[in-house]
Amino acid sequence: MPRLTWRPLGGLLGSARGDASQSLVALMLSATTSLITGFTIAGFESTLRQFPGLLLFIPAAIGLRGNLFGPLGGRLSTAIRTGTFSWTWRLDSTLGQNVSATMALSLAAAVCLGVVAEAFARIVRVGGVDPIGMADFIVVSVFGGTIASLVVLMITLGLAVGSARFGWDLDNVTAPLVSASGDFVTLPALVLATTLIRQGWLTRTLAALLAVLAIIVCALIIRSTMKVCRRIFKESLPILLGAGVLSLIAGLTLEASIDRFLAFTVLLVILPGFLSTGGALGGILSSRLATKVHLGFVEPTAIPQGEARTDIAITFVLALPIYVFLAVLAGLVAGSTNQTSPGLLVLIAVAVTGGMVVTAFVAAVSYYATLVVVRFGLDPDNHGIPIVTASLDVVGASVFVGALLVWGVA
Repeated sequence: MPRLTWRPLGGLLGSARGDASQSLVALMLSATTSLITGFTIAGFESTLRQFPGLLLFIPAAIGLRGNLFGPLGGRLSTAIRTGTFSWTWRLDSTLGQNVSATMALSLAAAVCLGVVAEAFARIVRVGGVDPIGMADFIVVSVFGGTIASLVVLMITLGLAVGSARFGWDLDNVTAPLVSASGDFVTLPALVLATTLIRQGWLTRTLAALLAVLAIIVCALIIRSTMKVCRRIFKESLPILLGAGVLSLIAGLTLEASIDRFLAFTVLLVILPGFLSTGGALGGILSSRLATKVHLGFVEPTAIPQGEARTDIAITFVLALPIYVFLAVLAGLVAGSTNQTSPGLLVLIAVAVTGGMVVTAFVAAVSYYATLVVVRFGLDPDNHGIPIVTASLDVVGASVFVGALLVWGVA
């Protein structure tokens, strides 16, 4: 008589179950740390009221970490798989040029994000209250972003070391773990940076110096003889700025719904996890597709074929349990900490309904963004994750608010 065994991942995905298992563990860790970020946001309710416009800015600031270091992890994964990676800090090495480009992008994008955030904040002017000024946004964006970037950089490099030593596939773990660390680190760093704003001439002087520094760094990178660094910077900066604008649009949706979130503070708890989980799922898929395109295992076609189809199936298999896990954990912990909530079942319904819509969206964007980028002769490692996470910020925030309306959370 044949022996019966339960094989939830293996039975559905066959040989791909190892990849799915690695990703599931990373996604659970990401969801857990994102909930901690959510509790941090709920705990900083007074800060959000004190500095109008800050909630609008948070998705873009957090998303920038993922858009910077997700692609970095993807490029390092490709380098490891193709045998071009070496562990050296020389500036002209693959690692050195990748790190230099990433940190330069962090500075330049943070300054630009601060400028655009102020314009968006003045458009929305929730409750007719004037938002913090442009200099305030720039200082918060650069100082908070730099602190977060340094921490996430160390984590990303640690993952690269771990992948080489323990046989991890960076494509399976980088997106969720970078997303998790970005969520966990960025918000406290931004709140810490608020101590430097609304300080009159000091804040304005700091903002001006940071803007000048960003211009100098951009000029040095563009004129650099390091071809890899220059290419990464030129290809990535426009997509990062576009991603930042889309994330700010998502922030407009959240800022406009701030009364709903403050009425049920558990929504502030679950929101970062909802957005980052969708971004992590899309990031995993984008990274895997980019690496397989480089290796010739995936041929971009109008209809996904072969390994591309398997990777998309993995994404859907992972989505359902991780969104249920996110909602249950948020509901249980919120209940034990006296956060206001519409109820656990409603949270699960909102998370699963919205989550599956978001998953379908990121699967389509991940695959077809890779197809378009390759057709234009660009590197999908530089573009896939920012395109997915930026478009997800807008769609994810709208889907989340829509799911709240569908399930009667007023």
